[in-house]
Amino acid sequence: MRKILLMGNPNVGKSVFFTRLTGTQVMTSNYPGTTVEYIRGFMLLPDGEKVEIIDVPGTYTLEPTCKAEDVACEMLKESVVEGLKRGDVVVNVVDATNLERNLNLTLELMEKGVPMVVALNLWDEARHNGINIDLEKLSEWLGIPVVPTVGVTGEGFARLIAKLYSARAPKARKHSKEQRWKEIGELIGMVQTIEHRHHTFLEWLQDLTIHPKTGIPVAVIVGYLSFKVIRFIGEGLIAYVFDPLFEFIYTPMIMQASNWLGSTGFWHDILVGKLIGGQIDYVQAFGVLTTGLYVPLAMVLPYVISFYLILGLLEDSGYLPRLAVLMDNLLHRVGLHGFAIVPTILGFGCNVPGILATRILESKRERFIACTLISIGVPCAALQAMIIGVLGRHGTLPVLAVYGSLAVTWLVLGLVLNRTLPGFSPELLLEIPPYRMPPLKTVWKKLWWRIKGFLREAVPIVLAGVFVVNILYVLGLFEALANFTAPVITGLLGLPKEAVTSIIIGFLRKDVAVGMLVPLGLSVKQLVVACIVLSMFFPCIATFIVLIKELGWKDMLKSTAIMVVTALTVGSLINFLF
Repeated sequence: MRKILLMGNPNVGKSVFFTRLTGTQVMTSNYPGTTVEYIRGFMLLPDGEKVEIIDVPGTYTLEPTCKAEDVACEMLKESVVEGLKRGDVVVNVVDATNLERNLNLTLELMEKGVPMVVALNLWDEARHNGINIDLEKLSEWLGIPVVPTVGVTGEGFARLIAKLYSARAPKARKHSKEQRWKEIGELIGMVQTIEHRHHTFLEWLQDLTIHPKTGIPVAVIVGYLSFKVIRFIGEGLIAYVFDPLFEFIYTPMIMQASNWLGSTGFWHDILVGKLIGGQIDYVQAFGVLTTGLYVPLAMVLPYVISFYLILGLLEDSGYLPRLAVLMDNLLHRVGLHGFAIVPTILGFGCNVPGILATRILESKRERFIACTLISIGVPCAALQAMIIGVLGRHGTLPVLAVYGSLAVTWLVLGLVLNRTLPGFSPELLLEIPPYRMPPLKTVWKKLWWRIKGFLREAVPIVLAGVFVVNILYVLGLFEALANFTAPVITGLLGLPKEAVTSIIIGFLRKDVAVGMLVPLGLSVKQLVVACIVLSMFFPCIATFIVLIKELGWKDMLKSTAIMVVTALTVGSLINFLF
């Protein structure tokens, strides 16, 4: 296996650099025969090659003055002697704000004749401090690639990784110490200029939103405001566009079809569904032509439109890449990387586009983990509305109990899946664009493209799913299943037998299932348990069918088994402990 050695002076951001490349899958070792520690980890290159990354102890020189510097020299020597055949590369991490001091080690490394790339780190700080470095001249003089990087944000890392493939050993130069410092002074005069400047507003904003101490509070505020706007637009579209279209245009047509089918019977129940008081209730009818169309078009599509609109604005303004970087370390602990925040956010509107958005993740392992966690721990907007509506009348604490349980389960299950599933997640190599006004024409084009994709993929799936489930319901298989599972529901979860029907209906619509709990006269504790179980349990029919499409039957069954076990385990714990 090839090795990539990160070498540089102490305090040049090498540890942040290392974490950005390897995530959380790292090991700390003592160098043989010493107590000096070094860190190593692994990463996947774009071509799928797995390489070992070694964070060599920081050193100012290859003429060691302490044990740590001695170990650094020994590790470099091993790579020079043994690593040339396997293609080892040294990435010299240089502090761009203190170029003169750092170049001494760079020239010493060049004298060893090992393939090298220079990572000019802290590039953002250099810009902020008015330090201008001519990268082309510096690279030409050194004879090796020079890539500006920002370890905190990942800026420049994609270009750096690309340069590893073409890394070559520089022409060996021999200097005495005085000649080396003289050359460094001449080189600095050629490639570096310094000017006095202040941070611009955009630079201040970029720093504010990327560093964890300030970025996380900003992310919470942005998420809250985005959620409010998304709900406002989605509910407005439902109330003033889609509901009137169904009520005044589609309902008369479907009522004529109902009369033509005799207002009852097998095919009427399959296509139109059950009439409530002689009228069509699109949520409760469960017909292919009623609920099958109303759910994706009038209940889900408005939120999909509003989510994708806000997503496009955040994406094209430059904020979304920063959010991905900000969340990268946390999400790596559950086997994902920062971009998994996108399908997670979408899942809060509807799990269907959330699951579809997992396609942006690079590996099958990541997609499996993301789909499973979204299905279990991310309640859709309609389900959230019902949870708040049913539990909110009993105070804030029951609602917080549901959301807290979902959040803890999401985190714990993610940690378990990350440790048990084979393989590991690729690192987030992302170029972060500057903040800019999002071009509205581009936002509109992306919105229209995403809406068409949702309609093309989700609507046929929902229609087919409702059709199949309705046949099972009409044949009485659902009632048999309810009787079979009643002992588990009453014994483990502490719910009455009547709640079984609600939980099974959750397979069709989870929000409707929560509403069906109200007439049962449950206690607050029972309502909390039922809402948690319904949120984590078997996904709704639309999500279930999309999981089949995205994961395949085998992984879908694995994911579903995890959901069922998790829901019963958490529900039982809440029932017995509180």
